[in-house]
Amino acid sequence: MMRREGYSKAIIVFFIILLVWALLQFIAPVALEQGSVEDLSGSTGIADNEKKIDEMPFPWNSIYGCGDSLCHQISDRSFFINGNQMPFCARCTAIWLGLTIGLGFMIFYKIELDEKFLIIIFLSLVPVGIDGVGQLLGFWESNNITRVITGGILGIVFGFAIGIIIDEIKDIISLNKTKE
Repeated sequence: MMRREGYSKAIIVFFIILLVWALLQFIAPVALEQGSVEDLSGSTGIADNEKKIDEMPFPWNSIYGCGDSLCHQISDRSFFINGNQMPFCARCTAIWLGLTIGLGFMIFYKIELDEKFLIIIFLSLVPVGIDGVGQLLGFWESNNITRVITGGILGIVFGFAIGIIIDEIKDIISLNKTKE
């Protein structure tokens, strides 16, 4: 890891997009009428709550719609703000925040893609995997703090990875331009 000499415009743009997305997830439950979103429990990959979400005003329906499609939104595994369930569960919320933090870090630092970083990526998956499999097999029911920690670790490392990918793409483009 080394300090960046200049700033990557692409990383800054992606960071701003992720930052806005993360902030909207916290603003949405505040913007809606208090106590109007109480239980969105469902399954991942399925839009279970279309009727509830379609009744929400834009843009909040879009944010909750993404949560409905990408996250199980189990209410016991979610945070509530303003008496409203957040659009994503605690772990997914932490992953989005972690992605933002990790990519924000990459604005100022550069990490080389090497074997060590690949090991770090693998290791960041271990806590989520252990917690998820343990819950699935009924060994325990983790709490939202554990979900935030495991999701945050994963998100931060993958935020670094997004920055590395952007840097690698820029290097490939520069190399191809010098060959021409």
